[in-house]
Amino acid sequence: MDKIMCGAPVDLSFRSLSRLTGSDLHHDAWTETPHSSLRPLKKNSENKYLSCSLRLSNNSIIDLCDLHQTVLCELHGLRVLYLHGNNISTLSEVDRLGVLPHLHSVTLHGNPIETNKAYRNRVISALPQLKTMDFSAVTQQERVLAKLWHQSNSRCRSSKKSLH
Repeated sequence: MDKIMCGAPVDLSFRSLSRLTGSDLHHDAWTETPHSSLRPLKKNSENKYLSCSLRLSNNSIIDLCDLHQTVLCELHGLRVLYLHGNNISTLSEVDRLGVLPHLHSVTLHGNPIETNKAYRNRVISALPQLKTMDFSAVTQQERVLAKLWHQSNSRCRSSKKSLH
């Protein structure tokens, strides 16, 4: 990935955002100007920010629907995503981050999902390429445990789905 793609972080933390797309976005994230940083933000021809880092921490985000459709960033190359201090309460929302193949650092602490005992296993199993989660390194042992956790739980989930 070239250096142009990895411009300054797009910082939309502390902006009271509740959704990434949809009706809220037209008067929230679309109109919000990211916090300024020492490096200027660059945009491509589609008016998307050229950055590998997106900070959405300390908002009121409840889900990650349409994350991949947001025009805020070139998300395919996203490497760092801060989502701590939001209102994400459904652990399956983490699966939506699977569309980010280069994501190596994510923060989700301070969301209601953190109280789920499967929280760290679920995140690591959904995002096997992660190097750090909630500012702590993901160990090889955690990867093995998360994989085992996923294998045992995917069987349970598939049998539950057939009941609905």
